[in-house]
Amino acid sequence: MKLKHFAIIIVTVLCSCTGAKRIVNKPIVFNEERKQLTREYISDHYDMKTESVTIVPKMIVLHWTVIPTFENSFEAFKEARLPSWRPDIKNASALNVSAHFLVDRDGTIYSLMPETTMGRHVIGLNYCSIGVENVGGADENPLTTAQLKSNIWLVKYLAKKYDIEYLIGHYEYPNFEGHPLWLEQDDGYRTTKKDPGPDFMKKVREATTKFNFKPIPVKPVSHEN
Repeated sequence: MKLKHFAIIIVTVLCSCTGAKRIVNKPIVFNEERKQLTREYISDHYDMKTESVTIVPKMIVLHWTVIPTFENSFEAFKEARLPSWRPDIKNASALNVSAHFLVDRDGTIYSLMPETTMGRHVIGLNYCSIGVENVGGADENPLTTAQLKSNIWLVKYLAKKYDIEYLIGHYEYPNFEGHPLWLEQDDGYRTTKKDPGPDFMKKVREATTKFNFKPIPVKPVSHEN
């Protein structure tokens, strides 16, 4: 076997073992208006007086967009201000929702914003979490196997890069009320979420057990008369 061909085989094996993946850079608008709206959100919801929009990631939150296409999902996050079709959360802030990553249905991973800049994607925990959105979801467009594989890869990538304590699905965020990481000041600001579903989270967790993420807090049961 020629040395050149042997070298090619070695490189191929190494790439296969590391599970190398390319993250495509596709930034949303993060201009001065969005920065100011983010600072206001931090002040109003977390009672933190700061000029910084930088976060120290302690958590990864997985989501789905429900929107069936990448293009429309991206447009939903792109602009600084919340679009008119989100009346459900407009009273809490004019800051548009966003996530750090958006995973297309073919598994392509897009980076929308810096990992250590705060996005609005999960009530009470934005200041310490990295958000990963997946195009589609719900019954009409269930998340794909390619998306599952990319989420697993991305969780591993981020867990090696940061001191991540928790991996959660968006639907699990209410369990953190009363937890030291929970900073939400508005008791009336809550939403009911299903994404990305227990089955999806189970598969991602099973593939990332070596990171020993902390268990999700158990939400206290209300015993009302």
